[in-house]
Amino acid sequence: QVQLVESGGGLVQAGGSLRLSCAASGRAFSRYAGAWFRQTPGKEREFVAAINWNGGTTDYAESVKGRFTISRDNGKNTVTLQMSSLKPEDTAIYYCTSGPFMADYPRRYPYWGQGTQVTVSS
Repeated sequence: QVQLVESGGGLVQAGGSLRLSCAASGRAFSRYAGAWFRQTPGKEREFVAAINWNGGTTDYAESVKGRFTISRDNGKNTVTLQMSSLKPEDTAIYYCTSGPFMADYPRRYPYWGQGTQVTVSS
């Protein structure tokens, strides 16, 4: 069992930066992939970035490549999403997730945090 808690969301102006953190509990986390998805009202949850269990492989949505960086620290049981050059279209609730396999679709992940709001003003 893995429990996830996100932090770091907030309001930022376009072009600014935010750092999201996901704190995990559960011994399995260090062997699991981690990922971030986001969701806006009326839309499906959208893939943002993923990282494999040891941080050696990452994947990004085309819309965030070059602007967002995912990383992890298994010693601290955390996954971090560094977001830069933020745009108003990045506004969403951001969810941290984890599971045995790295993937870019939400059904692959059994464990989810509650989400943190990111709002980018123009």
